[in-house]
Amino acid sequence: MNEVVGSHDLLLVTLDTLRYDVAQELAAAGRIPNLARQLPGGVWERRHAPGSFTYASHQAMFAGFLPTPAAPGSHPRLFAARFAGSETTESGTFVYDTPDLVSGLAAVGYRTVCVGGVGFFNKRGPLGSVLPAMFQESRWEPEFGVSSPTSFEAQVACAEKIVAGLPQEQRLFLFVNVSALHQPNWFHLPGATREAVDSRATHAAALEYVDRHIGRLLAAAGSRPCFAIVCSDHGTAYGEDGYRGHRIGHDVVWTVPYAHFFLREAR
Repeated sequence: MNEVVGSHDLLLVTLDTLRYDVAQELAAAGRIPNLARQLPGGVWERRHAPGSFTYASHQAMFAGFLPTPAAPGSHPRLFAARFAGSETTESGTFVYDTPDLVSGLAAVGYRTVCVGGVGFFNKRGPLGSVLPAMFQESRWEPEFGVSSPTSFEAQVACAEKIVAGLPQEQRLFLFVNVSALHQPNWFHLPGATREAVDSRATHAAALEYVDRHIGRLLAAAGSRPCFAIVCSDHGTAYGEDGYRGHRIGHDVVWTVPYAHFFLREAR
């Protein structure tokens, strides 16, 4: 990452609440072609989330603790604050001397921009302002939120304008929190009604919706040299073992899809 930081933009996309099993099944079935085209080998990497709900997980990720590979061992990190005794910081890790990755990138000249999605990014109160305040610039509109059936399209349009407005020499750290998968997501399944209960099927339909529009986001980011990270912050339960939702210690919550890749090919 020491060769990437400074020479490339960075794009971090969190597909909020996306389950690993659903993501992997849709990739294997050819139902998310735009995402699968970018995934190394066409498959998601199985990882463990750093938190069981949005706020906790993003606090960890912004501190450099991205989802951890779901296999035993010490896994070197891409980014890390300088911390004595860290066992996951190696020579290739981008190390910063600030409390978090966002300010660490700003310190080396990056423009840091957040395009929020779920309520923890809506800036409508003190709690919803904590994460956006880490960035030099943050955007949120009701159209980006969980109740909007066209949330991701609106977020992508915002991101396109951000990228287009930058001087070529200005490096960018663009973060997009995709809200479409979070409940309620019933409206992404054709024929569903408001009375319908969110389910694994509506969750899958929401991912297909995201895939239909993510090509625009990747094309915009890839118009400049860019390294992208696309992952979930946590999963969610739809009745497994009697559980629904997240902020619980169930495998469907802790296990998430992850991928990183260069977007130079998208130019």
